[in-house]
Amino acid sequence: MSEKSVKKPLEASAGDPKHAARATRSAGRKMRSLLLDAASPLFRERGLSGTSITDIAGAADAFPSQITYYFRTKEALFVESACRDLLYLARATEQAALKACSPREYTHALAETVTASDSVAFFAEALTLTRRRPDLAPLVERTIERLHGEGARAYASQVARHGWRSLRAPDESSRRFWAVAIGVILEGYAMGRSPDELCAEMLRVLGEQAKSTGDAARLRLVDDRDASTSSDQES
Repeated sequence: MSEKSVKKPLEASAGDPKHAARATRSAGRKMRSLLLDAASPLFRERGLSGTSITDIAGAADAFPSQITYYFRTKEALFVESACRDLLYLARATEQAALKACSPREYTHALAETVTASDSVAFFAEALTLTRRRPDLAPLVERTIERLHGEGARAYASQVARHGWRSLRAPDESSRRFWAVAIGVILEGYAMGRSPDELCAEMLRVLGEQAKSTGDAARLRLVDDRDASTSSDQES
C-alpha cells in the first residue's frame, strides 16, 4: 500500500463534517467546564451580585461574550455552578463513607463531609434564585433527582455490602438525609455554628439509619411501622 493511499483516508476524516462537529462539541464542553471552574469560587466568596461577568471571564482567561454564549446569563451560570458543586460534594461524601464498617460510622462520615463544605449553602442560594427565575428550575430539579438517585444507590450498595438492616428504603433514606442536611446547614449558618456543631446537629436529627447484623442472610429493608414494631419487641 502506498503512502498516498494511507494519507487519503486520514485527510478525508479530518475534513469530515461529523469530525468537525465532534471537535466543536469537545471544545465547547471544555470551555463550559473552564467557565464553571472559574465562576464557582467567585460566586461562593462574593455572591451573585458581587461577581461580574468580567470577573469570571478574567479568571477563566476567556471573553465575556463566551459566558453569554454558553450560559446566556450570569444567573444561569450561578445556578449551574451551584448544581455542579452539590453533585461533586455528594460524590465526595459517598467516597468518604466507603471506609465505614458500621451504620453509625457511615452516617457520621456522611454528615461530617457535608457539613465541612459550603456547597449546600451555595445550592440553597440557587434554589432561592429559581423562585424569581422559573426558567432555571428544570436544572435544579434534575440535580435534586440525580442527587437522590445516586444517594439511594450508594446507600443500598453499602447496606448490601455489609449486611446491615436498613430502617428505611434507600430512596427514603437518601431524600431524608439531604433534606436534613439543607435544613440544618442553613439554620446553622444563620446561627453562626461551626462545622462540628452542624455535624453534631445533623447526627442528632438523623438518628439511627440502619442496624448491624452478623447474618447477611437476614438482610431486609423495613418501613417505619415495621421498625417501630421491631423496637417494641426488642425492648
